[in-house]
Amino acid sequence: MAWGRSAAAGVAAGAVGVAAMTLAEKLEQRVTGRPDSYVPARTLERLLGLAHARGRRAWRRNLAMHAGQGALLGAVRGVMAGAGLRGSWSSLLFLAVRLTNDQTFENATGVGAPPWTWPRDELVVDLLHKAVYAFATGLVADALASRSGPGPGQVHARLRPVRERDVGPPPREWSPRSVRH
Repeated sequence: MAWGRSAAAGVAAGAVGVAAMTLAEKLEQRVTGRPDSYVPARTLERLLGLAHARGRRAWRRNLAMHAGQGALLGAVRGVMAGAGLRGSWSSLLFLAVRLTNDQTFENATGVGAPPWTWPRDELVVDLLHKAVYAFATGLVADALASRSGPGPGQVHARLRPVRERDVGPPPREWSPRSVRH
């Protein structure tokens, strides 16, 4: 597995995921009338020790945190796909990573509160938007990773189609190219 290539592919996948999430947010806002959230901008300001911005400057900070965080976090999903963690289950795992990332930064800076304290409708909307991000990012990361063949985890799983206890890792000499697709 090429870690750097997988991470770079994940950044690209994360950018696509951000675009998909943003589109979903804008569609939802048209239906519900919900205004834009500036939590990403406020979180970035607190992380960098910046003064509270308004207007166009706040919008740019919001976009920078929203897009930057999504693209960079996509590197994790790219490495997951490169390792052989692909498909819906892996995207579901990545959803938890995305939610954890957001909540850690937002709560550590005092901008956010634990999600279990939120109004339920806000929580549902946030979960749905982050699910769009996670699954769109996963779809792209998986497609890019599949170009290199199976990942190490997939090779290991193919050694024994049914999981058994005490199955060790494949020998060091294995190569993804040596396994039939």
